[in-house]
This record gives sequence, structure tokens and C-alpha cells, in this order.
Amino acid sequence: MKHISSTKNEIVKQWKKLLTKKGRLQTKRFLVEGEHLVEEAVRAGIIKELIVREDVQVPGSWKKNAADLITIDESVAKVLSETETTQGIFAVCEMKEQTERLERGRYLLLDRLQDPGNVGTMIRTADAAGFDGVIIGHGTVDVYNSKVLRATQGSIFHLPVIMMSLDEAIQDLHELGVFVLGTALRNANPYTEVENLGAIGLIIGNEAQGVAPELLDQCDGRAYIPIRGKAESLNAAVAAGILLYHFAPVD
Repeated sequence: MKHISSTKNEIVKQWKKLLTKKGRLQTKRFLVEGEHLVEEAVRAGIIKELIVREDVQVPGSWKKNAADLITIDESVAKVLSETETTQGIFAVCEMKEQTERLERGRYLLLDRLQDPGNVGTMIRTADAAGFDGVIIGHGTVDVYNSKVLRATQGSIFHLPVIMMSLDEAIQDLHELGVFVLGTALRNANPYTEVENLGAIGLIIGNEAQGVAPELLDQCDGRAYIPIRGKAESLNAAVAAGILLYHFAPVD
């Protein structure tokens, strides 16, 4: 077992690079923090290095599923942590091999979503609602951002999350006979009037601008969620949750 006490250690510097999008893309690895996320990563079998503060006890099953177990001092834990109070538990994980091959099913498509909490919550909700995958379009926040990861609560390890052009995704879904539904305020029907056809591609757009017009033009239909009170709009993740459960698999 290796122990690291200095924040200037070269290995620590490599870990810190995983806190940046550039570092993650270069290595195809990312860092998760906290007992719950690490446990989910263990179950997914993607941990390369298990990193724990020296006073933290970890289950034996974690050790068996990690390539390396490394203990660290409190000072190193503080450097790696992106939370106010760290549990002192981290893991370096390997990104899943990217695939752009879609199959007929239910997909949530995200168009230029910027808020990490919203994106993570949508991934988690899509998982809970029984969707088959989430397609991340260009311009959407990095799904391996620590805030996104925390908001997914581990669902990112269970549900296929596919990075690809939404133009290509819509074309692929159409070829598979999947109905593509865009969310919009104009020239749209109330979501309750849209039949649950089973296979669907549901597009949620940027928090301020909505779904790009060029994508809406490719959709088979448009839907909106009626506002009953005086609120101007719904939070994007809340709106996605309503729609995801409306178009969820029927028991």
C-alpha cells in the first residue's frame, strides 16, 4: 500500500489535473469523491485507484475492485476535495468507451444545458424513469464535472450517457423509427396530449434559450408544460422530470 503525504507529489499533481475538463479528456479518466459515488463506481468496476485519507476505513470489497489503494494525509485530501467538508474518500475512474450506436428505445437529449446540477439531476431522473440513455449534445456542460457527478448520485454509472451531435442523434433515431419530441413554447401542444408511443427522443434545451430552432425543425412534434400559476417558467430539470415520467415505460 502506498502512502502520499505531500501535496507537491507528482501523483497528486496528476490527480488535480482530473479536476479540469482538459485533464479528463487527455487521460480518459475522472475523479469521484465521497462514499456513495465511490461505492457506485466500485459496483461499476471502473476504479483504477482508490484514494482514502489515512484515518478512513474502507470495505474489503472496495480494495478487491480497485487496481491500487493509496492512503493520503489530510492536506492532500483538502487539495483534491471540491466539497466544503470532505469524507476523505476518492477514486480515479476510467471513462466508459464511447459509443454512438443507438438502438430503438427511450432517450433524453440535452441541447446546450449549462447548469451542472440540472444536467446531473436529469441523468438521475432519466435513470429512475426507465429511459434507455441520455444523449449529450455539443455545448452541454461536461458530464464528468464534479457537480454533475454528485447530482447524478451514481446514475451515470448505470445509464448509457452518449456524447454526440444532436443532428446526428435525431437522424439515427428517425432511421430507427423513433418519434422525436422537442420542447417549445410556440407552435406546440400540451405534453398531456402527446401519446406515449414507447420509443421516443425527448429534447430539453438550454435553460435560457430553449431547444435550438434548427433542432426543432427536425422534430416530429413539439410539446410544452402548461403553467397554472404566476411563475414565468419551470426549472429545466423539473420540466424534464415531468416529461420523463409522462413518457416512461408503462407497467
